[in-house]
Amino acid sequence: MSLVHILILAVIQGIAEFLPISSSGHLVIVGSLLMDDNQSGKLDVADVNIVLHAGTLLSIVVVYWRQIVNLLGEDRRTIPLLIAGTFPVVVVGVAAKALFEPVFSNALLAGVMLLVTGTVLLVTSRIEHGDGRYSEMGLLKALWIGIAQAFAILPGISRSGTTICTGLFTGLSRQDAATFSFLLAIPAIGGASLLEMIHLMTDAELTTPIPTLLAGAVLSFLVGLVALAWLLRWLQKGRLQYFAYWCLLAGLGVVVWQLQSG
Repeated sequence: MSLVHILILAVIQGIAEFLPISSSGHLVIVGSLLMDDNQSGKLDVADVNIVLHAGTLLSIVVVYWRQIVNLLGEDRRTIPLLIAGTFPVVVVGVAAKALFEPVFSNALLAGVMLLVTGTVLLVTSRIEHGDGRYSEMGLLKALWIGIAQAFAILPGISRSGTTICTGLFTGLSRQDAATFSFLLAIPAIGGASLLEMIHLMTDAELTTPIPTLLAGAVLSFLVGLVALAWLLRWLQKGRLQYFAYWCLLAGLGVVVWQLQSG
């Protein structure tokens, strides 16, 4: 995969990781458009996905560094909630990687799941938001949000969208639903990124230079900072339905494209 292709995917990752439109789904779809069917290369879209996620993970750390520091002090009660919320994605992630890894690069599946994400966002945009604090919720609510995050392992299901929407359904305020969603992303994305980085660094057959991958990670980080700020503003104004419309239109377009080309 060329530097230009990876930088294009980095911009998409930086935008779609935080806007609730599924970064993994968009990476799979755009990756299918960019990559020639006959092109051989050790690095596939799933690998690039993880590398670029590492860049946007750093965006979360930069924006939420105060909340992260507070986890070691006055906000220690949140740590068990994050553990409960992370458990489902660990179980599902290990099983899915071993049994269903080929589906992670399926553009048709990504299109169908975008329709699901759009529907969830549209329904959530019509409910009254609560005023609950994430630090005060119980383990069961954290587990439900974690289960929603586990579903986002499928391309086209937005991790930020499903976790924020589930948080809103459990009674959290918009700000706290977003904060818990992105705090929950740190162990999930961080763990997967670390394992994939070790794999890539030790892979003798890797054809894409490590500096090219790092360039993509840096660009996804910078774009992610802007996208995260954008999402937080729009979430406070209750504008989830605009992202829903994009997911529905994009999902429908991809499904039609895949069925016609298949």
